Amino acid sequence: MDKLVLSEILPHQRGMILLSRVLDYDCERGLLTAEYDVDEGCLFYDPVIGGIYAWVSFECMAQSISALSGLTEREKGLKPRVGFILSVSGLELRRPVLPAGSTIHISVSEDYKADQIFNFHAQVSLADEVVAVARLSVMELDENLAVLEGL
Repeated sequence: MDKLVLSEILPHQRGMILLSRVLDYDCERGLLTAEYDVDEGCLFYDPVIGGIYAWVSFECMAQSISALSGLTEREKGLKPRVGFILSVSGLELRRPVLPAGSTIHISVSEDYKADQIFNFHAQVSLADEVVAVARLSVMELDENLAVLEGL
């Protein structure tokens, strides 16, 4: 699944889609694996460090969760919904920089869901090295703008 198809399942502006591809997913089991190619054309590429800062991997985790949600909605014949990150726990960034020329592998697995609240475990790897882990709690809304109307 390339960026063109990703734009159909992610509720992001085209320039903000970081994932390069979805490799595999299982909507029923709440699993998704994706990749992000780190190169000089990346939105967050920094020539001073020759790559991207590891904190960008957190956004890749969040986008992977969003991609799983979008695929689940698509299987139901619905449009992707906007999600909100409610909390992050156990975030570990195990190296400061992800170098240009590398591909990071992102995996997310749903641990729990109740109504519109979901908890996920996420992991980012570079080759065989785990470079980031976190647990994310997210919420999806039926009416995306309802929560924003009062702001």
